[in-house]
Amino acid sequence: MSSAVAGACFSISVAANNSLKNSSSGSPLPFSSIAFIPSRGRRSITLQRRCYVGSKPTILVAEKIGEDGLKVLEGFANVDCSYNMTPEELYTKVSLCDALIVHSETMVGRKVFESSRGRLKVVGRAGAGLGNVDLRTATEFGCLVVKAPRPNSIAAAEHAIALMTAMAQAEAKAGDDQLEMNKLVGKTLLVFGFGKVGAEVARRAKGLGMRVLACDPFVVADRAHAIGVDLVSFSSLSKALANADFISLHLPLNVRTWLTLSDHRFPYMKKGVCIVNVSHGGLIQEDGLVEALDSGIVARAAIDVFTEDLHEWYKYTKLLQHERVTVIPHLAASTQKGVSTDLAEAVVGALNGGGELAATALNAPMVSPAVPTELKPYVELAEVLGDSLMQVASRGVGGLKNVKITYASARATDDLDTRLLRAMVIKGILEPISSELYVNLANADFIAKQKGMRLSEEFVFLDGSPESPLETITVQLDIVKFMYPESIYPRADFKVEGKVKDGLPYLIKQGRINVESNCVVGRIM
Repeated sequence: MSSAVAGACFSISVAANNSLKNSSSGSPLPFSSIAFIPSRGRRSITLQRRCYVGSKPTILVAEKIGEDGLKVLEGFANVDCSYNMTPEELYTKVSLCDALIVHSETMVGRKVFESSRGRLKVVGRAGAGLGNVDLRTATEFGCLVVKAPRPNSIAAAEHAIALMTAMAQAEAKAGDDQLEMNKLVGKTLLVFGFGKVGAEVARRAKGLGMRVLACDPFVVADRAHAIGVDLVSFSSLSKALANADFISLHLPLNVRTWLTLSDHRFPYMKKGVCIVNVSHGGLIQEDGLVEALDSGIVARAAIDVFTEDLHEWYKYTKLLQHERVTVIPHLAASTQKGVSTDLAEAVVGALNGGGELAATALNAPMVSPAVPTELKPYVELAEVLGDSLMQVASRGVGGLKNVKITYASARATDDLDTRLLRAMVIKGILEPISSELYVNLANADFIAKQKGMRLSEEFVFLDGSPESPLETITVQLDIVKFMYPESIYPRADFKVEGKVKDGLPYLIKQGRINVESNCVVGRIM
């Protein structure tokens, strides 16, 4: 990067922005001008606004939702409530529907979108998570995927606490004084994942007189301390496992969290620990859990999710029949009144093209056709930088607070709309670590603010020819809050830098290490 700076640096504070605006007029962009580019995808498509003149759209409800939600749908569309369909029945019906509403059982994959023949425009997902809906394929076929804007974290948290209480009572009835699990007060709870549900579980556990530890390298430390929760790092996880009487999992399911509790973790646990998983299957190695139960390391377990569908129940025979395991349906998300109404309104709004998609659309528009082709490699670069920053920061940071994005360019700031680049940085930082987040251009700033992350943008003007929009993009943790005062990592380590060369985005610096020679990321086509 050129060291010659033609002018001063300008910092811009980013405020929450819930709507997608036209950069010149400030008015909402119409659907007909919005293109979709799947994350790390290979093609872009355009979603046209759909108008229903003289006839109502048809909405297929494949799994039960509340009566209030059904009333909202029936006031706008023809509603077909068909439950317990076979895949073949779903493929047939979806070709006659404009929207589909599911919970967690119905698989909405490529075959569903192919069977719809382009008619399906909206999929509404009730409850937490999105494991049964193929978001990338939905985007490819121009179908919006929406969720209820109101979180169901309270219901899920109460579900987890209820299971903890039930296990404590079961141990008391068993009369095993050695395990001392006949009460919650004074016990230690280790919460994996301190998002919406994890935080609500912690609040309730504190109210019951428990000591709460939380393991989440991306949480803002001040937020945890405000609840009275002690953060633990992965480097000190073995000590936390040795002290925990209860473990509750509230993590997203991805490559970073897969088998969080696996064979090598169980030996570190305190004998007689109780484990709750009402989050996602795949976080616990089921075979290892059975062995830990048999050996007495784990006193009891309460589970309502499994790695694979329970139609393959024979794979879990030992776990399902274990006398110290409580197995229940994954129903916590459906117990919160109002979620079905919110979801129905989100589906209706999406079908109506009302522009109220910021809080509900999981694959909302990322790129307008007005964005120059030359900017597209920087779009993917921005997401890679956000993700890379968290890989660097997770080594020693207890939470992120202030993030600074620096753009070095020879062009004037008026020629560069950074909203999209900023959104992609936020997407790279937050989306991989939370199952509840699907970051898009419309909601990025709002989500960042909600997570306690403050962003600033800085423009560095360079001497030279403004042939390319940017010379480099740098993303760094401007103020690092370390988990431990004795941390040896200097501030310079928490910075990543990238550039575009010959149309390809490159990660050129990670911390203080130059990586350009071996860190090329893929091109957006």
